[in-house]
Parts: sequence; C-alpha cells; structure tokens
Amino acid sequence: MHGVLVVAKPAGPTSHDVVALVRRLAGTRRVGHGGTLDPFASGVLPLFLGGATRLVEYHLADDKSYRATICFGATSTTDDLDGELTPVSGPVVTRAAAEASLRGFLGPQLQQPPAYSAIQVGGRRAYAMARAGETVVLAPRQVEIKRLELLEWNDEDPERPIAIVDVTCSAGTYIRALARDLGAQLGTGAYLGALVRTVSGPFALDGARSLDEIRSAAAASGPDGIRELLLPPDTGLDALPAVSLTPDEIADAGQGRFVRPAAGLRDAADGEALRLLDGDGAIVGMGRRDGARVAPTKILHR
Repeated sequence: MHGVLVVAKPAGPTSHDVVALVRRLAGTRRVGHGGTLDPFASGVLPLFLGGATRLVEYHLADDKSYRATICFGATSTTDDLDGELTPVSGPVVTRAAAEASLRGFLGPQLQQPPAYSAIQVGGRRAYAMARAGETVVLAPRQVEIKRLELLEWNDEDPERPIAIVDVTCSAGTYIRALARDLGAQLGTGAYLGALVRTVSGPFALDGARSLDEIRSAAAASGPDGIRELLLPPDTGLDALPAVSLTPDEIADAGQGRFVRPAAGLRDAADGEALRLLDGDGAIVGMGRRDGARVAPTKILHR
C-alpha cells in the first residue's frame, strides 16, 4: 500500500495519535506525516504510507496556510489556550491598530520559537524542559510570512478583543509566536485561541478525509478501504522533472545502478532531482541527473 492520505485532523488528538490509528486500520507500520499539528489545532495533516514515506522530505519545505484565532488581553505560558493565562493591562486594541501591526510581520524575519516547542536542546525537547521548570533559551529562526489577512474582529469585550486571521507562511513558522509577538507589539498580551491548518503545500482542507470517513472505509473494506482513499505517492511533486524508465532500467535502478534512459533526458538540469516513472506513469523512485545518465537515490517499492 503506497500513497498519500490527506487527513482532516480534529482538535484533541496528537499527530502521532492519527498516525497510530491509520497504521492500525491500514495494516502497515510504514506511515509518516508531513508536519506536526499541535493537539489543540485542527486541519490538514498529510500522511504518507508505504513507499510514499520516502518522499516526505520533498514536502518538508512546503508553505502552510492557517486560520488563526488570536485573543488579546492576556499572555499564555505556552502562547496558546492550553497554557496558564495571565491578564495584561494595556491600551485598548482596535481593529485598525491590529491591521497596521500585522502588516509589519509580513516578509522574511527572525522569529523566537515558543519555549513549549518540540525543538531539541542538548538532546531534550524544549517543552519537556519548560514543564520541568527549567529556563529554555531557543535561538531565533529565519521564517517568512507571505500573507496576513484580518478576516473578523470581535470587540464585544473591548479589553479582550478577538481577531481571526488568515496566514500563509514558510515551513517552521510558529503561529503561536506570531500571536504572542503581535500582542507585545500592541502594548498588551495575546495568545492563540484556536488554529486550523487550511493548506499544507499541495494539500488543502477541502480535499481532506475526516477520521470518521477513514474509520468507515476501513470498517467496510478493511485495508482496501484505506487504499481507495489514497492519492498517488508523488502528488504535489509535479514541479520536479520526470523520466520514464523501461522495466529493465527500473530493475537496474533498484540495484543502485546508474541507468541511461532509452527515453532520454530533456527537462532536468545536471544534478537536479527527478522522478523515476514506469511505463504507466506511476512513480517508482527518485534520482538525479548525471550527464546522460540517472543516478537512483530512492526506490519506493522494495
């Protein structure tokens, strides 16, 4: 079983909980995900099954889009709703002031990750250190915020307004940190009250499968029901050039041998990654161009 299962993760379970469920229902251990979602967050969680796990690395740099609920008037130890909240007195935040401040967060920037994060410090997770009461110092990271749009503004309680913001950003951006820094810039506190990942690279929420749908498919047809929900393993990798291989060439590539494709090499630059396809156009592996030859780097269906 090889392919991509795009899951609509609900708030509550961890990303690993979802992986464990799909492993059990699909009857395979080879399941990985394309970017962790915090337990309180929901939205797109791409899972890669079987040989597709070998293609996860090509999605790690994908941009992400989120719908974030930002609550003003308090700070959080975790920068989100799950942490201990501390009210902050400060100026009343208006929609106009929030929109103006948001514009300053567009573009490349250094972002301070939350102390409660999965980043490793000396072999330990930062969140484990923070929970133990240790001081966590994390180096700022280079990120890029490409789009920010304030969709809704609720100031029924003017001391604690709530904003709903759409964000498109580079991989590795913490939306919790954006909420925290937005509050600080406005002279008050802010934390993330809810988060929905609407897009992860080529995968969108409107095409994702709910856990109930996945369970129903497995209940009706077992692992075959899961197989029917899968997208091709190389979904979203269309920008990478491809080369068609004969059965003998595929066999040679599977043994790690360089191959000189009978179909030729036209679109790939020397050293560039390319998809290796069979005669039906299905991906069988990845390689890189080496002059007139292909050096195989990954074979999916071993």
